[in-house]
Amino acid sequence: MKIAVFGTGMVGSTIATKLVKLGHEVKMGSRAAGNAKGVEWAKANGAKASQGSFAEAAAFGELAFNCTLGAGALAAVQAAKKELAGKILVDVSNPLDFSKGMPPSLFVCSTDSLGEQIQRALPETKVVKALNTVNANLMVDGASLEGDHDIFMCGNDAGAKGQVKEILTGWFGWKNVVDLGDLTGARAQEAFLLLWVRLYGALKTPMFNIHVAR
Repeated sequence: MKIAVFGTGMVGSTIATKLVKLGHEVKMGSRAAGNAKGVEWAKANGAKASQGSFAEAAAFGELAFNCTLGAGALAAVQAAKKELAGKILVDVSNPLDFSKGMPPSLFVCSTDSLGEQIQRALPETKVVKALNTVNANLMVDGASLEGDHDIFMCGNDAGAKGQVKEILTGWFGWKNVVDLGDLTGARAQEAFLLLWVRLYGALKTPMFNIHVAR
C-alpha cells in the first residue's frame, strides 16, 4: 500500500519506518519538500521511502497518518485538504500546550477536541483518532509490552474504523482495541494525555499502558 505520514518528528519517523519495514511505500510529508529531517529519513529507509510536502504526501498515499505536533496539525492537514478527500486519515496528534512549561496543558478539551477540529476542516476525509495515548515505540509494537493493555480509537465512519482496527491488530500487534464511538471520543483520548504525562513522571519510563478490567 502507498501511505502518507505527516510529520518528521519521533512519532512520524517511528510509524513511517515501521510501515516501510512491513513492505509499504511511504512518503513522509512536511511543510515543504526537501525538509532536512524528511530527506534524512528517506535516505535511511531505502527505495520504498520518500519525502515531500504535505500535499504531495497526501496525493501519493491511499491512507494517511497525521503525526504532527498538535499546534501545527490543523495547518498541516488543511495544506492537503483536496488530496485527502475520500481517504482515511489516522490522527495521532495531541493538543499539548507547552507555553507555560511542564507539565503541558491542553489547548482544546472537554467540549471539543483536535480530532474533531481536523474532521470539521476536512469534511470529505474519514478521520479516525488512534494511537495518541501511548509512546511512539509502543504505537507500532503493541506486543512489546507484556500483559493485557488497550489501545483506543474513535471516528464517525464505521468502515474506516474497521480498516484502522485491522491496521492496529494486523500491522502493529495490538490485541485489545477499544472503540469509543464517534469522534467526540477524541475528547477523552486527548485528555488522557494529562494522566499519561504524570504517569511518565512517576514511572520514569514511557513504556507503559493501561488495561480496562471488565
